Amino acid sequence: MNLTTTAAEMVARARARIEEIETDAAITMLNDPSVQIVDIRDPRERARNGFIPGAFHCPRGMLEFWVDPDSPYFKDVFAQDKKFVFYCASGWRSALSVATLQDMGFTAAHLKDGFTGWEKTGGPIAQIEPKA
Repeated sequence: MNLTTTAAEMVARARARIEEIETDAAITMLNDPSVQIVDIRDPRERARNGFIPGAFHCPRGMLEFWVDPDSPYFKDVFAQDKKFVFYCASGWRSALSVATLQDMGFTAAHLKDGFTGWEKTGGPIAQIEPKA
């Protein structure tokens, strides 16, 4: 199969036009009430690896619908006047997601090195509580 654009090229183009947050800076934002961190990873990734404490979970497949106030799937969290910082595992999905949101007129940034960078830097990690 001959693709005209690779996924890596799409990510590079997205990164060139969005705000990227370094992990150290994101860690300092963790308890800032004007910042909402958003985890777009698959639920299985969250369950297996944990998540950034206080992060709102929005699966990547629902993102545009949850952000759009005209969508029947809209989530009120996205109506808040906050700085939104999205993350995935490595920063690829979140870069593409933030570029798409920017195209929609929604202002957001992403965690440049994703959850993997967060773990390596020693950022706090929460675990999903087992269901009783």
